[in-house]
Formats: sequence, structure tokens, C-alpha cells
Amino acid sequence: MEFNGAISTLPKEIRIFVASFVVVLSIGFYTGLLFVNETSSASSKGIEENYLGNEDDEDAEVMKFKKSDREMLTIVHTHILSMSMIFFLLGILVWMTDISKRLKLFLTVEPFLSVILTFGGIYFLWNGVVWMKYVVIFSGMLMTLTFVVSSFVVLYKLTQKSAPVH
Repeated sequence: MEFNGAISTLPKEIRIFVASFVVVLSIGFYTGLLFVNETSSASSKGIEENYLGNEDDEDAEVMKFKKSDREMLTIVHTHILSMSMIFFLLGILVWMTDISKRLKLFLTVEPFLSVILTFGGIYFLWNGVVWMKYVVIFSGMLMTLTFVVSSFVVLYKLTQKSAPVH
């Protein structure tokens, strides 16, 4: 079988390799979401407390302190770099599918915007722009949705039989 740029025309062994990558990448991504839920309760108040602390709340079950400059730079730096690589690699695989170009463009460009809004928003929140927590929530949800759809599309297309190339 000849490769014509479509993911479904890859040799079986390479499709297994790519599927393995997407599955392991997804496990890592979803584990990160579990961590977010654990550290911020996946709520606007929890996100705010995670970065700004809650030492004013005497009834808090867990005492949290405002993140330091070094902690924030590490969080923003590592997440922007790693998430951009995740979405770049997944985006290459999305572009190898036969879905519409408009959907491909959305699924491959939107996550980069969401990465900047999410982690830039966290940085602005930490600097006192408290309403950015809502931008962080929305962009984080949109980033997660595009990851889920992109990985599903890639895995689904890897399982499809391709038509012979002439």
C-alpha cells in the first residue's frame, strides 16, 4: 500500500505506533486534568485560591499561600512549552485525516490560543486581575474539548480501512 498523506493509508505497524502514542498522550493529558481538579476543585474560587492563596480564610480546610514569582514563572513556562508541543504533534496527526479543512484548522489552531489564554490568564490572575479566572476556566475547557475531539478523530481514522491508491 502506498502512502498518500492520509493517516488511514499508513502501514498497520505505523498506525499501531501512532495509536499507542495518542493513547499514552491522552492518559498524560487526563492525569493533568485530575491534578487540576485536585488542586483547584475545578471552580473559580478554587483556581483563585490555588494561585493567590487563602490565608485570610480561617475556616479553610487546607491552607494555601500565594505562589512565588519563581513558582509562577515555572508553571507558565513549562506548561506553555509542553502544551504547545502536545498540540503541535497532535495537530500534525489531525492534518493527516480526511475531515474538513475548516474543522482541521479549528482543531489545530484553537489549542494554541487556549494555551496562551489559560496560562496567560493564570499569570494575570496571580497579578491581581481576578476576573481572568473565568477566562482560564473557559479557555481550559475549550482546550480540553479540542484535545478530546482531535485525539478521537485521529484514533477513529487510524481504525478505518483505506481505499487502495492507484
